[in-house]
Amino acid sequence: MKGIVFTEFLELVEQKFGLEVVDDIIEKSNLPSQGVYTSIGTYDFSEMLSLLTHLSESTKISIDDLLLVYAEHFFAVLATSYPGLIEQYNDPIEMLASIENHIHVEVIKIYPDAELPTFEILERTENSLIMIYKSSRAMHYFGLGLMNKTFEHFNSSAEIIMKKLKEDGTQVKFIITKN
Repeated sequence: MKGIVFTEFLELVEQKFGLEVVDDIIEKSNLPSQGVYTSIGTYDFSEMLSLLTHLSESTKISIDDLLLVYAEHFFAVLATSYPGLIEQYNDPIEMLASIENHIHVEVIKIYPDAELPTFEILERTENSLIMIYKSSRAMHYFGLGLMNKTFEHFNSSAEIIMKKLKEDGTQVKFIITKN
């Protein structure tokens, strides 16, 4: 997992919960990296899972809810750092439908060893999208948060339904209907 995901996560934790909580979750997580990340580095997903687990225990907020909040923060980082990825789209459905064939292609150019989830488009209309998320990391709530922020960015809203295709969350169907 790319370091930017870790650096921004710890930045968010510090903003929302304070530096003491950052230090606490790093200490409790017993990380091989010792919690020292660079945005271009690559780190094991188990470190993120450990940080999330300890933050959840500390704050009494579910990991799913933490991933939603983190995704909102991360969308803002992407929009600021890589405005060209978003500015070329006029509509949230159009943007979400292009994740696999454009956005992830651009991400790989920036971070060649990034391990990204896949999104398979099953159906697309002007106001709806059905796609399958696949990732061994099962961070579908992070994906949901990014989708929510995409609609917000375009001053729009949607009903987004998630249906787990595999109980462990490694495959999830998103049914998106623009309001």
